[in-house]
Order: sequence, then structure tokens, then C-alpha cells
Amino acid sequence: MKKYLPLFGIMIILISCKKKEKPPVTVPVEFNSTTYQALGAYDSSGTPGYLLPKDAVSTDLQSYVNNILVEKSDLRKTHPELLSTNAIADLEITQPADVFITFVSQVTTSKNALAFYTYPANHSPASPTDIDTITYIFPSIGLGTKLQTGDKVKIGRFDAGTSIGFVLLRDAWDPAARTINTDVVHFCSNDILNPEVDPALKKHAVLINYPHEKKLLIGFENTNRTAATADHDFNDVIIYATVTP
Repeated sequence: MKKYLPLFGIMIILISCKKKEKPPVTVPVEFNSTTYQALGAYDSSGTPGYLLPKDAVSTDLQSYVNNILVEKSDLRKTHPELLSTNAIADLEITQPADVFITFVSQVTTSKNALAFYTYPANHSPASPTDIDTITYIFPSIGLGTKLQTGDKVKIGRFDAGTSIGFVLLRDAWDPAARTINTDVVHFCSNDILNPEVDPALKKHAVLINYPHEKKLLIGFENTNRTAATADHDFNDVIIYATVTP
């Protein structure tokens, strides 16, 4: 009997170790079958060559968003209603329309890129395989960006029944190579495409209505929300959409 004791002890250790294993808090989300493209040419700093005349972003709008998305202020405590809602920061086109995206601000240490994708309304993507194409809006919209408040681009004209989702590619802009790295974490406006396991932490984009000027503001959180460094302030990148008519 004694010769089996060491083996028995090893089995106990293995079982004990297995019990201590914790489920993952994040699961990698890979866009292996997605095609990437740009709206047009951009310069060595990642600034689009297709910028339109600037929007005049009012001080009232900037004050409004700054009072909601406060730097280093946890949105779960200050405005939990923006996170508890089932609404996502996508645009649903109900009639043929032109869509414009305007840069408002960024407060981040990451060299992010901003892009969009489309899908049929009422058929939200369930996985990255449902995203055929990701199109860059602003190749460089984070640390080191040359964008200024009010910089604006047209992302296209879309038919009724189209939904537009947004994706922030964390640290995707490579200033040395002057290219966009697609092999980075994608934080999407569709929560299901984000890597956090906990449903309460999957949201990375919040939609804020500013009815005074008929603007739809979108604020992004560019840090994995399970990380100790996450501040959950959703002001890392702020844009607004204009849909006409």
C-alpha cells in the first residue's frame, strides 16, 4: 500500500490546483475574416486628406459633454444610466442619408484609430465573422493626433435599413511605420464584440443625446474594463455624428 501513497498525494495536489483555477475575465476577439480599408488617403501623421470644412463645435456642447464625461471619473457612479441602458452607440438609418463624423476631443495615452462597419438593421453582429469590412474614419485619433476639435469627414451615404457600428482600435496607429496595425484589441460599439466576459463591463461606447443642437455624441473607453488601470470615464475619444436629412 505504501508504494501508492506518492501517486495519491500527486492526485490530491492536481485536484486542489484545478479547483483554484478561476474563469477568464476576458476572451480574445479576433477579426480574422474582416477586410480593412480607408475612406481615402491620409498623411504621415494619420490625418485624413478627406477632411471637410470644420464644424464650429460650440462651447456649450463642449461644456455639456465635459460635465458628463469627466476625466478620471467613473461613469458607473456619476451617470450609471448611460451604462445600464440596452441601447448601443450605433446609428440606425431609417431613410437614405449622408452621415458625417466630427472629432470633439481625446484624452488618452494610446495611439488609437477610429473606424466603422455596417450591418442590416435588426441583425446585430453576433461575432467578428459577421463584420465583412471595417473602414477607417480617423487613422490617428489618440496620443499624438493632429486632429483638432471640429475636424469632420463624411463616411458615406447609406440606405434605409442600414446600421452603422463603430470600433476603436487600441494603439493601432504606428507613427514610425505610418500605418495602422489591425492585430490589436478592437473595442466596438456592439458590446458582444468586446473581450470582457462580465456583461456589466462589456460596454466601451456610450451614446449621449444633445438635443439642443441635435447631436449624437459618442464617448469611448479605450482600456480593458477588467484592468486595474481602467478609469471607466468614457472620454478617451469623443466624437459626434450628423445624419442628413
